[in-house]
Amino acid sequence: MTVAVEGSALGWVERIRRSSGPVRFHQYTRYTIYSFSLFEGLALLGWTVAQTDGPPAWAMAVLGVLFTAHTVCHLLLSRAGLRYYLGTAPRPVRQAGAYAGLTVAGIAVVLALYGGGGGEPEPSVALPPVAWLLMFLAGPLPLVLSAGRSAALVAALLAVSVLTVRMLGAPGHAAVATVVGTVFGAVIFGVSYRCSAWTMRVVSELEAARETQARLAVAEERLRFGRDLHDVLGRNLSVIALKSELAVQLAQRGSPSAVDQMTEVQRIARESQREMREVVRGYREADLHTELVGARGVLRAAGIDCRIEDSGSAALAEPLQSALGWVVREGTTNVLRHADARRCTVRLRVVPGDGTAGRGGGPVAELVMENDGAPRSAAAGSGSGLAGLRERLAALGGTLAAERGADGAFRLTARVPSRPGGGERGDHGSRGNRGERGEGKR
Repeated sequence: MTVAVEGSALGWVERIRRSSGPVRFHQYTRYTIYSFSLFEGLALLGWTVAQTDGPPAWAMAVLGVLFTAHTVCHLLLSRAGLRYYLGTAPRPVRQAGAYAGLTVAGIAVVLALYGGGGGEPEPSVALPPVAWLLMFLAGPLPLVLSAGRSAALVAALLAVSVLTVRMLGAPGHAAVATVVGTVFGAVIFGVSYRCSAWTMRVVSELEAARETQARLAVAEERLRFGRDLHDVLGRNLSVIALKSELAVQLAQRGSPSAVDQMTEVQRIARESQREMREVVRGYREADLHTELVGARGVLRAAGIDCRIEDSGSAALAEPLQSALGWVVREGTTNVLRHADARRCTVRLRVVPGDGTAGRGGGPVAELVMENDGAPRSAAAGSGSGLAGLRERLAALGGTLAAERGADGAFRLTARVPSRPGGGERGDHGSRGNRGERGEGKR
């Protein structure tokens, strides 16, 4: 049983650690707020245990049960109040009423035991639990109340603390310290709870806005691709339809011009096919600069610190930029899907060749993507995505190496001759036949 409990706890911690940044922020903030109720319970129960003289044991036991119920209600109200503030649950009116009622009951019992009902009042003993109850009352209630009613709550707590001090006949310095401490603590707790909940709501809205932005970007790209296809095919298909109808009419009349019209239809159809292939090829090709900027934006949105060091992309030929753009795209996808990374560095530079990539020792374009948090179970260099990249780079005389370090770092290194000899011809062939293979995942 112990092993199962420990395993479930470790699994819960692992799920939190591997979750996204907004989810982790919500969890940390939520459990920080919940910890206030634990702190309240420890303070009140510790005070109860420390009272060895005075009231009978049964009275202190009743007070301890009351404080325990107050702590549990504090936790439940914090949970329900956060859900209400975030708009996922109705207003917890009953929990708020129960929490306020337990606060009043706790103060009443403390005053009955130490307020002088059976002798002299003991303000030094009674004031701490009363101040704590009033301060913690101003914590979860502002999650349920409006800002104006929360301010009225603080004013009511001020009046209750002044009345309690006068009933106990506390000396001047103790009375001032109790009233000021109660009001100050109530303000701090109220602001902390409400600001934490407000921050959680802002983070949720930002995450929703980011998802909406991503969906809009995809929709915009689909519209652009649709417009390109419409511009290329719309006019030509209309001409093909008209000439086909004319050819039918001419054929029905026995005119030899029908053959000329169908020849023209064939020419236009082939031209449309060629233009459509160019559109699709341009849609599939990866622009290196765009991929670098997109990788940084996507990784940072996922909570990964991404640094780009680009000192040579502008001087590269278009086939090399397209091939390295595919490396950036595939590497970014692998970081998001297969690693629990906190940082990622992309370095692109042109270095002197050493004969390892391509022929000769000319300059080589080197792209290195390095990230931490690589899974131990993953074999470096496995997967159809990297295999497709190797084929794409090999057509340009380049190489691709993937390795995982002992510290959990994963490094993807692509090396391509900056002036490949004869690589352009192979690139055109591989782009049409293997363009889709690079879209696989490691």
